[in-house]
Amino acid sequence: MKIMLDTNVLFSALLFPDSKPGKVLGLVAEKYNLILCDHIKSELCDVSARKSPILLDALDALPDPKDQPILNAAIFNDVDIIITGDKHFLKLNIERPEILTPSDFLTGITN
Repeated sequence: MKIMLDTNVLFSALLFPDSKPGKVLGLVAEKYNLILCDHIKSELCDVSARKSPILLDALDALPDPKDQPILNAAIFNDVDIIITGDKHFLKLNIERPEILTPSDFLTGITN
């Protein structure tokens, strides 16, 4: 299964590894195919530079103003799930990719 994590989930996961986003990142990286587009990587670097420059070194190890490039990349890469806390994504009424919050994803895999 291909899963894309949105910038806000990745940022939270890197800052707080024991949080729900941190658990999601660990689980997805271990058991699924993690898909990241250049837009997400760039946005994550920008956010980290502003809010937590210490994370920039960690981001080098990872292979919003505009959400459309993320959705385009997810569709192009045939992503099954986007995990995000972004309210704009969560309001989309699309069948694929499925859009879930970190909590919804964790709840779904434990049921």
